[in-house]
Amino acid sequence: MDDIDRHLIALLRDDARLSMVELARTLGVARATVQNRLARLERDGTIVGYTVRLRPEAEAQRIRAIMSIEVEGHRGGEVRRLLRGHPNVVALHTTNGRWDLVAELRADTLEAFDKVLSAIRLIEGISNTETSLLLTTDKA
Repeated sequence: MDDIDRHLIALLRDDARLSMVELARTLGVARATVQNRLARLERDGTIVGYTVRLRPEAEAQRIRAIMSIEVEGHRGGEVRRLLRGHPNVVALHTTNGRWDLVAELRADTLEAFDKVLSAIRLIEGISNTETSLLLTTDKA
């Protein structure tokens, strides 16, 4: 990956809907160059997808939380696979220190959130969790 690739990725992080023409103009390269670089970055797995970011208030009714997770022994891969497939897990991070994983959770109501917590805590390989509700977001 060179400086043009890094600049291309930075532009897409800021606005993944920029047109090929706009990207090419900003980067000072041909449109075909942008298309080829994007195809290569996608093919080699550097870019794995595109997403939408919402303002926190766009989902104001949703309960949001961070769950710290301790995994038993060598079961991390299995636990990560199960959590990635869970509809209420919107982000999953491996970490160092006391906790092995940190998951961002969302649910529509406190009752639904309680069920999510219970279901995740029952996953084989999870030995301990600690959850904190997210109250206010200052920067997204």
